[in-house]
Amino acid sequence: MSDNKWLRNGFVWMILIIAVVAVWFTFLGNDSRGQRITLADLAADIKAGKVERLVMTEGSSQVQVQYVGSQEVKVTNLPANVSIFDALNEYGIRPDQVDIQVNPASQWGNWLGALTYILPLVFVIGFFVFVMRQAQGTNNQALSFGKSRARVFTSNRPTVTFDDVAGVDEAKEELREIVEFLKYPEKFAALGARIPRGVLLVGPPGTGKTLLSRAVAGEAGVPFFSVSGSEFVEMFVGVGASRVRDLFDQAKRNAPCIVFIDEIDAVGRQRGAGLGGSHDEREQTLNQILVEMDGFDSTTNVIVIAATNRPDVLDPALLRPGRFDRQVVLDRPDLNGRLAILRVHARGKPLESDVSLEELARQTPGFSGADLENLINEAAILAARRNKKTIGRRELFEAIDRVVAGPERKSRVLSEREKLMTAYHEAGHALVARMLPHADPVHKVSIVARGMMGGYTRVLPEEDRFFWTKKQFEAQLAVFMGGHVAEELVFQEVSTGAANDIERATNLARRMVTEYGMSERLGPLSFGKKEELIFLGREISEQRNYSDQVAYEIDQEVRRLIEEAYNRAKEILLQHMDKLEKIAMLLVERETIDGSDIEALFDEPRPRPELVGPPLTRPAAVIAAEQARDREQADGQDLSVPPVPKPSPQIRPQPAS
Repeated sequence: MSDNKWLRNGFVWMILIIAVVAVWFTFLGNDSRGQRITLADLAADIKAGKVERLVMTEGSSQVQVQYVGSQEVKVTNLPANVSIFDALNEYGIRPDQVDIQVNPASQWGNWLGALTYILPLVFVIGFFVFVMRQAQGTNNQALSFGKSRARVFTSNRPTVTFDDVAGVDEAKEELREIVEFLKYPEKFAALGARIPRGVLLVGPPGTGKTLLSRAVAGEAGVPFFSVSGSEFVEMFVGVGASRVRDLFDQAKRNAPCIVFIDEIDAVGRQRGAGLGGSHDEREQTLNQILVEMDGFDSTTNVIVIAATNRPDVLDPALLRPGRFDRQVVLDRPDLNGRLAILRVHARGKPLESDVSLEELARQTPGFSGADLENLINEAAILAARRNKKTIGRRELFEAIDRVVAGPERKSRVLSEREKLMTAYHEAGHALVARMLPHADPVHKVSIVARGMMGGYTRVLPEEDRFFWTKKQFEAQLAVFMGGHVAEELVFQEVSTGAANDIERATNLARRMVTEYGMSERLGPLSFGKKEELIFLGREISEQRNYSDQVAYEIDQEVRRLIEEAYNRAKEILLQHMDKLEKIAMLLVERETIDGSDIEALFDEPRPRPELVGPPLTRPAAVIAAEQARDREQADGQDLSVPPVPKPSPQIRPQPAS
């Protein structure tokens, strides 16, 4: 391909050079220095004795006139087929009255004269040839329309290994078997084992699905074909299926290798949605993927790794064993995972001696790997902007706020009343969160606008949380209502600043009633079923599987939870109005305060939740089962005790901010 490109570029340059030379000879080649003069004026100047010499070239009709005692040169042309002597004789000038110098014609001049007429013809011919070659290239592109557009990464490029991936230890262990198979396939073949043909990486955006797949290819040292699911689907029917066939043909020729399909839900959504029928281009592409993945023979060492954050919309035929045998889940990292990720991204970056990555990991719950990488990068940008040689704690903690809420908008000018109202609003959030034992501790409060927020109160859990309790949700509802209540108590009116808080509180209360079974009145039931559009993956409606009476009771329960949270926040603020005013004045003065500044206003320590229930020991059923197993084994029998099922994880919302 590069040779053809070089030839094509050389041909274009040749055409341009020919065009320039042709234009020069056509328009400038016959031009000479000097002014034009007629034969009559020339004869008059000769008779007056002003002309010193006439110079001309043999075979040329152009005559140069040189004047006596002057550098001036004039030019005249002779009539066709008339010599210089005959032309002057008509005006009564004899040959002995003027010096006439005739230079012999050069062979190069003859060639140049011939080229003057040939080059324009060559230029026209070359132009048509160029147009025909371009048309031929267009036809070649049309013929290659169904070729795969996958990007190939070979082992001679800088590779990504498992050392560059942190925070997903379980996923890496699952994929180490893939690496072992690609390196030593005979080891598995000797035992009759079949390696999984497909691995589906499932997880939220930014958790490292693409990075982990490239690490597998880097560890195995095999070619890596990377393609997006949207690159298969085109407006022409059959193009996507053709590209799928071409992709897998290339993979088989380069086996052992890895084929990585990013965002496979773009083409692998469930079929039979009633839109497009069997002739839908997306469904035809999916059918071809199903055929190709099921068509590998036992000797083809090609592994398909796909990534998606919507496994629920994928077609069941795509997820069955034999195609995607495994589903590897990549969740947001915990504390240890965040610390490992920060260490990876901090390599080679000059950090100050007082920087603690562990402290940074504790202050970033819920961050994905991409968020943590962006955090380190934002801190480096801030340090460079301040002309610093190292990255300090100030830049890192400010980068957290930039990632969470966006950059500061100090150019936003607030009136004194709006600034005071914002301060009391955020102080209400912070004070309620501080006084509730089941609420998360306050980390930072600011009235500086960031992103779409006029101010923010950031709370952080003391440890990673994977389950939420009813009391924690109720405390969070009260924290949401704290800003609204503070405005009402201090200014005797409310503003639009609490709109987002009210919306979040209402959504949380409704989920507590309809999804989490936290309503004593309605019991542990789930109400409503979300309906989603297959091709968009969006919730378009909710199927009501309950009566109007139950809908009324759901609304009443949601209202009750919100009103209880409102009254709880109001009670706390009325009891501590002096603390509310002190926190607000601190915010007006400093604009940003920490949780330690709020704790300094209180004499008593922050209330802690009471531990209710039995001590954290192993269940009696597990102990009894283990004792029974020991007795059976002592009698020579093998009795397998089924494991005690673990509670299913609950859907957890983001911490309040």
